Amino acid sequence: MILEVEGLKQHFPIGGGRKVYAVDGVSFCVAQGETLGLVGESGCGKSTAGKAILRLLEPTAGRIRLRGKDITRLSAAEMRPHRRELQVVFQDPYSSLNPRMSAGAIVAEPLRNFGVFTEEKVASLFQRVGLRPEHMRRYPHEFSGGQRQRLGIARALALKPALIVADEPVSALDVSVQAQVINLLMDLQDEYRLSYLFIAHDLAVVQHISHRVAVMYLGKIVELADREALFARPQHPYTQALLAAVPEPAPRASPRAPILLKGELPSPMSPPAGCSFHTRCPHAFDRCKSEIPQLRQGSAGHWAACHLIER
Repeated sequence: MILEVEGLKQHFPIGGGRKVYAVDGVSFCVAQGETLGLVGESGCGKSTAGKAILRLLEPTAGRIRLRGKDITRLSAAEMRPHRRELQVVFQDPYSSLNPRMSAGAIVAEPLRNFGVFTEEKVASLFQRVGLRPEHMRRYPHEFSGGQRQRLGIARALALKPALIVADEPVSALDVSVQAQVINLLMDLQDEYRLSYLFIAHDLAVVQHISHRVAVMYLGKIVELADREALFARPQHPYTQALLAAVPEPAPRASPRAPILLKGELPSPMSPPAGCSFHTRCPHAFDRCKSEIPQLRQGSAGHWAACHLIER
């Protein structure tokens, strides 16, 4: 495995003894050449989990292993050699690039940091992501949003990492440009055997690019399965509601019936007792209000955290 995450927690103290339980015991793994999609509503903790895995945040608890090496508590100096293996593509192509640096300097920076810079490598990276070498002299404001995201991908690719955390990499782009960037990521994966942790809320994009999908709700993973199984046979009521809300451009003969969730998303400062979804679940019963469901495997490779599965 390239990445193994076990019991990851990311809590933020906010004073008065209170905490925000942004990520609350998340476990999953990513194999070489695999894309794991991490989906859920805004505020569910998926981007925070990505930042903790990147060690941009100090995890509260749990373990993160990269190629079998525990990197959870490494210092900045100890973590530095592993930065080559672990890279990121950020959500906003407008704020993730330094406006004072030329495009060439942005892509060259990681190469210079590790002493492997050559002009030829930078030019090759530009060509590989669909930019021309003469673009190296331009500045970020001279590029479109899609071109800026290609720059971000080239920068992440520069050190030939094993894993790229892609945090909503196409959500700020036009739909036509989204398809181009997604196809580029998939081509690069085939060519370099890259692994992706692909964080998104757009289920159509996740279905297209992912091999497996993990669904998060209020800091926890509630379902994890391969793409085909999850979209065809969702087990958790939250996943069923998410999929039922996706518009279908060509409705099937028997389209999914809409599922109306009651109530509001609870606050991550005071998550409900028992199953965190029980306050909105149309199928909740007494056990859901008091006992936290554990991820259990139903069919092969299909995991869900729901008491209904055991009934």
